[in-house]
Amino acid sequence: MENTPNHNQPPQQENPVPPPNSGQQGLYELPNATTTLVMGILSIAGCWLYGIFSLVFAIIGLSMGSKGKKLYAQNPGLYTQSSYKNLNAGHTMSIIGLILSSLWVVIVIIYIFIFIFAFSGSHTLDDLDFTNLMIMWR
Repeated sequence: MENTPNHNQPPQQENPVPPPNSGQQGLYELPNATTTLVMGILSIAGCWLYGIFSLVFAIIGLSMGSKGKKLYAQNPGLYTQSSYKNLNAGHTMSIIGLILSSLWVVIVIIYIFIFIFAFSGSHTLDDLDFTNLMIMWR
C-alpha cells in the first residue's frame, strides 16, 4: 500500500535549482568576471616589477574579458549587471596594465642598452687614471 500512488494529491513538482552565485532571481554571474577583475588589478599593481609578471596578468585578463564580453553579447538578459560591470572593469584595467607594463619593459630594455654601450667603449676600467681623483680627496 505504501507504493501505490495517491491520486487525490497533485503531483509534486521539483523546485528548480537556483543558478550558482546569482545575485538576482534567475540571472547568472558571468564566468570568470571576478578573475578578470583580479587579473586587471594585478596587472596594474605589478607593472613596476620589471613588467614581466604584469604582462602575463594583463594578457590573461584580456583573454578572459574578451570571452566574457562575447558571452554577454550573445544573451545579455541571462547575466547580472554587476558581473558585467566587474568584467568590464577588469578588462579595462588589463588594458591599462598592458600599456604600463609594456612601457616599463621598453624602459628597462633601453636602460640595459645604455648600460651595455656605456661600458663597451674602447676604454676599460683598468685604463682609467684614478690618481688625479685620489689627489683631490687628500
